[in-house]
Amino acid sequence: MALTAYAEPNRSLKACGHPFYPPVSWHSENRLMGLAPAVTKQLFAELGFKVQLSADSNWKRCLLEVEQGNADIIVAAYRISSREAYLRYSEQPLIADKVILFVNRQQPMGFTHLRDLRGKTVGLLLGDSWGDEFDHFIRQNSRIEYVSRGEQNFSKLALGRIDYMPGGKLSGQLQSHKLGFHDQIMALDTEITTEHYYLAIGRQSGLNSYLPYLNQRLKEMNDDGTIERLRAYYSFQYLNTP
Repeated sequence: MALTAYAEPNRSLKACGHPFYPPVSWHSENRLMGLAPAVTKQLFAELGFKVQLSADSNWKRCLLEVEQGNADIIVAAYRISSREAYLRYSEQPLIADKVILFVNRQQPMGFTHLRDLRGKTVGLLLGDSWGDEFDHFIRQNSRIEYVSRGEQNFSKLALGRIDYMPGGKLSGQLQSHKLGFHDQIMALDTEITTEHYYLAIGRQSGLNSYLPYLNQRLKEMNDDGTIERLRAYYSFQYLNTP
């Protein structure tokens, strides 16, 4: 597909993303880093846009900014029903995300089925979702404690103040090592679900006509191994930079 030539001259787009989800995206030194911000900037640059990445470290606020039309793009988000009213997603996902549970090593929790989580206390980041089915189960069956920053959940889990924390397998393992909680926190083997991260644009952004191009380019980047190389690169960057 040839590059489109109808981008508004000098128009700058505002994008935000999850601040605590390496290697997909994370907030570091007043910058949004990661695979998804890099891909977003590249693809919209190809279309003639400049992308300003928001350095806000609040995921719920990011979602709200796009919902209210104050930002244009979420660099990566799960596709869930509550977001459909204000987001349009790429058909091609950025990456698949295997969701598992993290628990305290000294107080391991047996888990083979969702019913094992009934009555347990779960730690969630404000704005987080783990797919419609699991979200519904948590609301109906678990005690929820919300935090505003990702490292707070790791600390609470290490101290035994919550029973479990859902998270992407790779992201949770990276954060556990980086934050120094590997000896206190462990990942369970049982998979909850596999969700996908998609590039998402706000319905008020006026960017709908670019979705076919974005879909094709995302497919190309997955097919030729670019996304996998970026995932490895940004995993290394997260672990080895302040």
